[in-house]
Amino acid sequence: MSHEEDRARMVKNLQRSGYVKSKEVAEAMTAVPRHVFVPRRARGNAYADRPLPIGEGQTISAPHMVAMMLEKLDLMEGLKVLEIGGGSGYHAALAAYMVGEEGLVVSIERIGALAERAREVLKETRLEQRVVMVVGDGSLGWEKKAPYDRIFITCASPQIPPPLMDQLKDGGKLLIPLGSLHLQTLVLALKKGNKIKKKSYGGCMFVPLIGEYGFS
Repeated sequence: MSHEEDRARMVKNLQRSGYVKSKEVAEAMTAVPRHVFVPRRARGNAYADRPLPIGEGQTISAPHMVAMMLEKLDLMEGLKVLEIGGGSGYHAALAAYMVGEEGLVVSIERIGALAERAREVLKETRLEQRVVMVVGDGSLGWEKKAPYDRIFITCASPQIPPPLMDQLKDGGKLLIPLGSLHLQTLVLALKKGNKIKKKSYGGCMFVPLIGEYGFS
């Protein structure tokens, strides 16, 4: 079976299980090839619904979790998005596909080797013009392109880092796994003036956010 067939089957399974609900998320996950974002030795499992190692002690999230996060973010064309925990670049690529040519995704990755690999793969997928890959402390965000319409964090944090909320637009959404090193809850925060409205979406497991406002 080809990668295209595997990818189509993955999306159908995610739709059947309720993780993919919208046409926009289905189109993005069908268009962006997950297999090029994982090491060659793992490509046989690229469309299995499970996380995979990408090197440097990091993982690419399971497709169902990626789909769930994309659905909660409510991405649309023209939005400016900040991702914390760039990893393989797959999640940034999906977000970039969804925000279109007028949108922008800034992705922060603390491990230089992973960021460089992500840049190379983004060129393969022809989405590099929509993604700025930054090496640094993700818990500090990236003020240069702030404010952002959406912010999502693909690593576990003990708190919502204050700089990220500062860099979120009024009316913007932030999605983050909050909790301990061993168990987190996926939380969506909506910023309305000086108030933050939060909603939880169940348990999850992510690698830790390392940084000033993460786990040191």
